[in-house]
Amino acid sequence: MTDKTLFEPYTLGPLTLPNRIVMAPLTRNRAGAGLVPSEHAATYYSQRASAGLLITEATQVSAQAQGYQDTPGLYTQAQIDGWRKVTDAVHDKGGRIFVQLWHVGRVSHVDLQPNGEAPVAPSAIRAATKTFVNNGFADVSEPRALALDELAGIVDDFRQAAANAIAAGFDGVEVHGANGYLLEQFIKDGANVRTDAYGGSIENRARLLLEVTAAVAKEIGADRMGVRISPVSPANGISCSAPQPQYDYIVDQLSALGIVYLHVVEGATGGPRDVAPFDFDALRSRFQNTYLANNGYDLDLANTHLNAGKADLFAFGRPFISNPDLVERLEQRAPLNALDPTTLYGGGAKGYIDYPTLEISSAN
Repeated sequence: MTDKTLFEPYTLGPLTLPNRIVMAPLTRNRAGAGLVPSEHAATYYSQRASAGLLITEATQVSAQAQGYQDTPGLYTQAQIDGWRKVTDAVHDKGGRIFVQLWHVGRVSHVDLQPNGEAPVAPSAIRAATKTFVNNGFADVSEPRALALDELAGIVDDFRQAAANAIAAGFDGVEVHGANGYLLEQFIKDGANVRTDAYGGSIENRARLLLEVTAAVAKEIGADRMGVRISPVSPANGISCSAPQPQYDYIVDQLSALGIVYLHVVEGATGGPRDVAPFDFDALRSRFQNTYLANNGYDLDLANTHLNAGKADLFAFGRPFISNPDLVERLEQRAPLNALDPTTLYGGGAKGYIDYPTLEISSAN
């Protein structure tokens, strides 16, 4: 027996990944007119195609689902065509790519909403967070509570966006049920005080996420979809009084639906792993398919957790921004490029497609 490593192949549903390293979804706010992926997006993603799997930046399922300036959509033909250029470029490099689908819910601003309407949420509770709008950060707007008869439309928006993703050439989709966005707003009682079938009990608060997951799985196949969750992350002002039983239930249901992977933010998104007590090993044991671990991983921690059986795949986020060849750098234990934080959100090629690879660096 030899130790497992991140650099061995892995079978994910119908896909064979060349390694266990996943590029996490990373919002870059560079979509063009009509919220179509920018002219540089195909280059950006194809530069990173050596990852075992690429997961795109979060992509809205409808006009109402937008919460940040210049984030792409997947609900118009122009957007589908724009994403097709990205998937073709990635596949030409031998890569595999899923799109992350989101509805931000209350994490939005009236200036981003159709006709300047209020953002929607499970309950009319404003989030204690900011969004990126009008080329700067601003407090999110006061939301309105979704009516019961609107929820089937939300489910169908996710279903249709998943169908559009396949039409755009994606290998699959990830449903964004994390980080304080709409599906998690329903899950967590700090944002959901409804008294109907979508509020109150653990089962009721999980209902919308599970309905979305079932609809997407029926549309494109459970073996072509994953779901992202963040049980204890306080991202975007979200909170839950009892996350362990809530997420034990959710993961049992997601496992029964047969989705190909569960993407788990362990701890606070982009912050401490030990932000709150939680047994992530319990989720791992409850989920029958691939467990994708996220948050604060480096090569050594990932290999340690892999060999302890704690996860199958590992997501790396910001290191992929400044290191398009992150897989090769990790394998060679080569130095990493420094990240330019001033180019994270918005802009053009600078800080997006101009970070050097090892090949380029050694040639200079």
